[in-house]
Amino acid sequence: MNPPVQTITSRDNELLQRLRRLSAKPGAYRAEGLIWLEGDHLCRAWLDRGRQALQAVITQEAWEARADLRALALGAQRVAVIPALLMKAVTSLESPSPLGLLVAPPLAAACSAQPGVPTVVLDRLQDPGNVGSILRSAAALGVRQVLALQGGVALWSPKVLRAGMGAHFGLALREGLSVQDLQYLAPQLVVTTSHQAQDLQAAALPDACAWVFGHEGQGVDSELCAMARYRVCIPQPGGQESLNVAAAAAICLYEAARRLAQ
Repeated sequence: MNPPVQTITSRDNELLQRLRRLSAKPGAYRAEGLIWLEGDHLCRAWLDRGRQALQAVITQEAWEARADLRALALGAQRVAVIPALLMKAVTSLESPSPLGLLVAPPLAAACSAQPGVPTVVLDRLQDPGNVGSILRSAAALGVRQVLALQGGVALWSPKVLRAGMGAHFGLALREGLSVQDLQYLAPQLVVTTSHQAQDLQAAALPDACAWVFGHEGQGVDSELCAMARYRVCIPQPGGQESLNVAAAAAICLYEAARRLAQ
């Protein structure tokens, strides 16, 4: 049975006001209890994971002329058809997508942190592009969960979602944690640092690493660094002072995955 379809033409409609709030503020999903996914790639990735969409919003033009987007929209519990001009008013994209989905965040219980599984810890990262790139690497290289400390970018913000390209949906994500919340992970914690560290290729690593990637300017929190059992550095024969955190993460996660595959 197809979901109910509503045509909306008023900019003041309650649904569109909510979408504007979600698009305008990176952490608005926390207050609204909803996530706004824009674009057919993210929408398809969400639905392909067997997840439910509460509401689809699609432009009138796409509803009438794009059978592929219409089919995606019909995968939601409700559908709203709006003029393209109104879609421009509720998007965070420079070029608005003709389709978006409103979804509920995964339940906290389903994302409970687990010991003994491949993990990424994000320590106050500020750049949405870096965070999204790390999530993509994590999802591709066997990481099961991503734990974000307080003070970092909102994981489900529109910019991080776009940079993640659907990686969010294959990971258990938790945010707003403190260093103390991670004490149970101490035997797994691996930090990248240039101080008293072993070269990554030669360093011993736990079977299930919990990689810590720190603030772009300040690095890893000193308390968290002291808690970690393993300290590694990435050799840089080219002489650069440091790598971009997303590039460093990809190298570290690949090395861990390579060893597990041997």
